[in-house]
Amino acid sequence: MSTTLLSVRGLSITLGSDARANSLLHDVSFDVSTGQILSIVGESGSGKSMTAKAIMGLLPPKANSSGIAMFRGQNLLAKNTTPPRGTGIGLIFQEPMTALTPVLTIGSQLTEAIVVHGLADINAAHRRAIEMLDRVGIPNPVQRMRQYPHELSGGMRQRVMIAMMMLLEPDILIADEPTTALDVTVQAQILDLLREIVFDTKIGLILITHDMGVVAEMASDVIVLKAGQVVEAGSVQQIFDAPNAEYTRALLDAVPSIEAAHLQPLSTKGTVILSARNLHKSFRGQRGVGTAGPKTKALDDVSLDIWHGETLALVGESGSGKSTLGRVLLRLTEADQGTVELENMDLLALTGAQLRLTRRKIQMIFQDPYASLDPRQSVGAAILEPIIIQGSATKSDRHEVVSELLTRVGLTPEMANRFPHEFSGGQRQRIAIARAIASGPELIIADEPTSALDVSIQAQILDLLADLKQEKKLTMLFISHDLAVVRQVADRVAVMRQGRIIELGPVDAVWSAPRHPYTKALIDAAPVPDPHRKRGLRTPLTGSFSTGKLTEVAPGHWVAS
Repeated sequence: MSTTLLSVRGLSITLGSDARANSLLHDVSFDVSTGQILSIVGESGSGKSMTAKAIMGLLPPKANSSGIAMFRGQNLLAKNTTPPRGTGIGLIFQEPMTALTPVLTIGSQLTEAIVVHGLADINAAHRRAIEMLDRVGIPNPVQRMRQYPHELSGGMRQRVMIAMMMLLEPDILIADEPTTALDVTVQAQILDLLREIVFDTKIGLILITHDMGVVAEMASDVIVLKAGQVVEAGSVQQIFDAPNAEYTRALLDAVPSIEAAHLQPLSTKGTVILSARNLHKSFRGQRGVGTAGPKTKALDDVSLDIWHGETLALVGESGSGKSTLGRVLLRLTEADQGTVELENMDLLALTGAQLRLTRRKIQMIFQDPYASLDPRQSVGAAILEPIIIQGSATKSDRHEVVSELLTRVGLTPEMANRFPHEFSGGQRQRIAIARAIASGPELIIADEPTSALDVSIQAQILDLLADLKQEKKLTMLFISHDLAVVRQVADRVAVMRQGRIIELGPVDAVWSAPRHPYTKALIDAAPVPDPHRKRGLRTPLTGSFSTGKLTEVAPGHWVAS
């Protein structure tokens, strides 16, 4: 029999104290019980993370909260109350790199958490930390204790954060977007770990996410937030099967499915717009300051063709070489060996004015638009820059061209004078798209253009890209770890592992009948937005996979032998 751990009633938050105070949350109520996984969903800005911050006592200074949040007989929202962070309620942040101290080893941060809370002395804390790292599936835990956060992958850093929280033995764990921007296999591992922890320890888990596939797989109960208010709450089956709120139905309608066939597959093989042959690229790491480490092969004899008018997707785990390939094709990163031909021009041999003119034909949409936009430059100036460089519009026409581009991506001409920080994530991505199409390219390389966007904004960006592709006859190389999105937008898909392409073919053929065990493992790891579907055994990603020469196993479908 479950026991209520946390009871929240009438949680409201305002920013400011005068009559013009902004309401961030209004009358939010829910309970969390032992062994329960409660998911809080909604678009960016709906109040999901604000709810977690209120419970943890981490609201900004100008925020005022009201209501009741009873935990262990204490109202966490009462003034002068410090919630029992860590030992009572643990919080796993979305980005563990910002939560971990970069100048301290993993071991020192884990042991510090135990010692500060008085749970053990330093020696016992060290032993417990090693045991917990092993418990959360981190290999060689003794070695990892001596490493720094930047030496670990994103998935391992997230595991460290989970280990840190579990060492403090909380009753409730709050996971705020714990799998955002992780590839599907690492995401699956983190979700399996969280589910196992809830099952074994009977803690309550509050899972904050915008991924409805994750909700369907993990949650027992769901709260849907919109603009700081609860629009619907119920069991995961009720929310997915018979949602009452129009907003909930819109969220579910926006969710892509890996099982949904491509609506308009490319019917025939087109002419080649870009051809890459035998690309190699290695990077040399560092063992320490001034000490060179071993070389890592990012690209290992990669060859592929991109056809006019198609969307070719690149998928694979983080570190497989996807982004490196995209940057090499655009010459943002120079290849060590190989050739790239863009409409029969040797792209790697071009220099100066020739290269600049050729880049008019190929542009990139980066994963993080905030990082790719100059914060000191207005968005109008950012969009205008490639137009000036390429000379694609007269001086008198430039203002009109920028206005037309902003309008085309769903923004207004008046926004040209604003700066990147004044826009939401989805709006910034629209600005990045406007800049990419400003020079009139024929080929767009989109590197994770929808990662970290909520499902409704993601759907808008995907619709925009589809419209632009058809309107401007664009060809697209679409890099993503979201397999459901790939099935929705791509004509063909290339699967990468360890710097090589190991499967290539029509997206529906590859997704419905994968021939390579690694591709099968990727598909098995992808969450499905159906709470009635029980996940079967995942195909393990252990051992070595064949990465040899590609062999055609069906028309247009190639697999590494």
